[in-house]
Amino acid sequence: MTAAGGQQKGDGRPEDDYGENLAAASILVIDDEPGMRNFLTKVLTPRCKRVEQARSAREASGILDQAHFDLVIVDNVMPETSGLDWLVEQRRVGLFADAILITAYADLDTAIRALRAGVADFVLKPFRANQILNAAARALDRKYLRRDNYLLRHELSENSVVQARLLGNSPALQSVRDMLARVAPLPSSVLFTGASGTGKEVAARTLHGMSDRAEKPFVAVNCAAISPDQIAAELFGVIEDGTRRKDGLFLHADGGTLFLDEVAQLPQQVQATLLRVLEDHRVRPAGAERDIPLDLRFLFATNADLPQAVKEGRFRADLFHRLDVFRIEMPPLRERSEDIVELAVFFMSEFSRSLGLPKLDLNQEVLLKLSRHDWPGNVRELRNLIERSVILGAFPVEFSGAGAITGPEAIETLELVEQRHILNVLDACDGNRAEAARRLGVSRKTIDRKCAAWGI
Repeated sequence: MTAAGGQQKGDGRPEDDYGENLAAASILVIDDEPGMRNFLTKVLTPRCKRVEQARSAREASGILDQAHFDLVIVDNVMPETSGLDWLVEQRRVGLFADAILITAYADLDTAIRALRAGVADFVLKPFRANQILNAAARALDRKYLRRDNYLLRHELSENSVVQARLLGNSPALQSVRDMLARVAPLPSSVLFTGASGTGKEVAARTLHGMSDRAEKPFVAVNCAAISPDQIAAELFGVIEDGTRRKDGLFLHADGGTLFLDEVAQLPQQVQATLLRVLEDHRVRPAGAERDIPLDLRFLFATNADLPQAVKEGRFRADLFHRLDVFRIEMPPLRERSEDIVELAVFFMSEFSRSLGLPKLDLNQEVLLKLSRHDWPGNVRELRNLIERSVILGAFPVEFSGAGAITGPEAIETLELVEQRHILNVLDACDGNRAEAARRLGVSRKTIDRKCAAWGI
């Protein structure tokens, strides 16, 4: 039997289940009584990732200077200082862990002070093992629920892209996929470059999904969308009024992947702080006196010319070299025109479903004109065109051909005549491109290039 009264598994771990958050947690136990410390450690250790103990508030402070914990369990009555006074002081210098207070009694004044100090729960003495386990599991579940809600609101405020994966089979996109596959298992930072709308965030999300952090948070931050006087607090966190804390996006993303888009727009002071974080893997929220270790993978993106920004003094040279570990250039849509058909079909299906409106006919004429467009706004421009067309119930004239002569006297474009003839010959050859090229008197490469442009 375990201390909690549960049966042991074959590997020595108890069969009782208090949730994955407790199983992955690091917990610091603080109590001056050896018996209570050892009891709590014995109960928690088989069910948690890491458990450490401290015999005093002073020893606990030293441990917190070196390591970060998800949860602190502290006795309220200790010789040097009360657990509650210690928590208040630690919040001031930078304690971002949740806390459970062990006490023999809890009057109203103690309860109010505990709430202000960020105590997640009380456990009244005497207590059973399952009571402390339930309290710890509840505290951690609430902690991660708050984080998930915060990140969800952040994602909604960022107007995250509809496209959830890289679509297309063009050589240019396949090259990107190959580089993602190469770097995904590694902890290295990645810098995505390319024009606006080329899918840098989609590529970053794809990389996160291919990594061993796929089940952890992916936090995307548009650095250009946050005001310069607020971005440091949003990223790194802040302690306000001595004890009130605001966890920054770095802490919310801990364990997962942080994607900083438009990184060239960061203010100089924030660039300096980011450089320290990248070098030390630790962050110090504003107003704190203690660094917090981070377990993060960093991804960056920009459509700016960073080397030129360095020359002009707008971007730190040392930060640029720290970001530019592994660079992936996202190709413009005009260089992967063979992917336009797949993208158009995907966006048409997505917007028809989300808007509750009928799909438009992506016929050969529309697809040909889409494939021939230059797309200066890249994938984002195509996406916006499809959404607008679904709302209006028709494609723009330049893509639909509306307004042209119709009926028996209609004149088709040369491109449509050519496409129809080549496709008819391919059908007659059962799709054999070499035979079709022979009959048409052109090279096989010409047929391949034409089919790629038509998305075939």
